Amino acid sequence: MKKLKMGLVGIAISALLFASCKEKKDETVKVGLLHSLSGTMSISETSVRDAELLAISEINGAGGVLGKQIVAVQADGASDPQVFSAEARRLIQNEKVVTVFGCWTSASRKAVKPVVEEFYNLLWYPVQYEGMEASPNIMYMGASPNQQIVPAVDYCAENFGKKMFLVGSDYVFPQTANKIIKAQLAQLGGECAGEEYVPLGYSDFSDIIAKIQKAKPNVILNTLNGDSNVAFFASLARAGITSKVIPVMSFSIAEEEVAKMDLDNLTGHLVSWNYYETTQTPRNEKFVSDYKEKYGDDRMTGDPIEAAYIAVYMWAAACEKAGSFDVEAVRVASKGLSFTAPEGTVTIDGGNQHLYKQVRIGKINDKGLIDEVWATPSAVKPDPYLSTYPWARGL
Repeated sequence: MKKLKMGLVGIAISALLFASCKEKKDETVKVGLLHSLSGTMSISETSVRDAELLAISEINGAGGVLGKQIVAVQADGASDPQVFSAEARRLIQNEKVVTVFGCWTSASRKAVKPVVEEFYNLLWYPVQYEGMEASPNIMYMGASPNQQIVPAVDYCAENFGKKMFLVGSDYVFPQTANKIIKAQLAQLGGECAGEEYVPLGYSDFSDIIAKIQKAKPNVILNTLNGDSNVAFFASLARAGITSKVIPVMSFSIAEEEVAKMDLDNLTGHLVSWNYYETTQTPRNEKFVSDYKEKYGDDRMTGDPIEAAYIAVYMWAAACEKAGSFDVEAVRVASKGLSFTAPEGTVTIDGGNQHLYKQVRIGKINDKGLIDEVWATPSAVKPDPYLSTYPWARGL
């Protein structure tokens, strides 16, 4: 009888422990953060992860999402698309995350795309890209080409001239971006003075610099990603190619990258984004302050950092609107959703799941910040397929 009582007590304790664990589990919701924390792209992606963690911390501090605290499950894509694919699968299958925030390069996004489509999960992608894509399982928080590339080419043609030299990393974003640029140049009556691609992580630009010197372009359009930019701008400077000689318009250098490069090599060169640390909005002042308070005064914000921060808040708002973490319910609830972001009010286009965003051209100053030199008067409707541009047909 004593053994029977002891057995019943044991069962009761086990049941209480199980109920306690289940209750604790039910109080949380898991999301995946998938970025390159090692390899050539870690120069850019680590800070994007940090922005997501900041947003999660703020949301949890305000009560969480649907009464649950967000638990971030982090994964390292290691600057390798195959690793991104495998880690996305692990996060969804094994970790049971309800959504994924991640990627930087289009190669990594395209590796993750079939995984989120297979399992009907949702990837929140924080970086500008080449367009020509719209997946029901991806929310595009960065610029589509009509919100970055196209206006930057127009700006360069008007301010510097129409003879342009193209330099990029050898993967899908630079290649597709440059197809767009060449079609636009043809429409403008301009000239592509050269087109060169190098592998991610490449560092010997001597041959390309020689070609640039021979071609004498009005401007260089730079779609290099990762730490190749460090070597490229150092090579330009050694050759005497400053911003006053031949300006460079870059599409993947933000404040975080500037902070890790030799500022003397960058001052005066240009970038095209939708947000800068210096962007003048009431919301941005608090965002910059909060980011620096959490990670240090020496840390910089920037466009992909801000877009990643936006992504977490928009996912949370869509969940609250849907009353559920179910992917389809969240996806539907996100249509037309607006958020007062550091860059200004952004809205998810219900048709293609990209954001309405204001375009901003910036110039790198001698303090490592970026000064806005041109902007659209308001947010621009996303057009990932450039369907409103006759010259882009057939791309």
